[in-house]
Amino acid sequence: MNLNRILDIVANVIVRRLVNLGIDRGPGWLRRRGGTGAATPPGAKPPAGDPRALVKRARQAARIARRLGR
Repeated sequence: MNLNRILDIVANVIVRRLVNLGIDRGPGWLRRRGGTGAATPPGAKPPAGDPRALVKRARQAARIARRLGR
């Protein structure tokens, strides 16, 4: 195996872990950040339901989508 291939493998592992970290912690960060500011339109309703339950359902949907993609 050459050095270029080894570096590609290491880079892919690092990027995959960072993306997973962002997916896992992103919704909590957005919730703590608040919904005010330029990102929220003036007439927008807040999301209904418990944010943790919404995150749980999103993760379940992602797992199902991965299984279907195989």
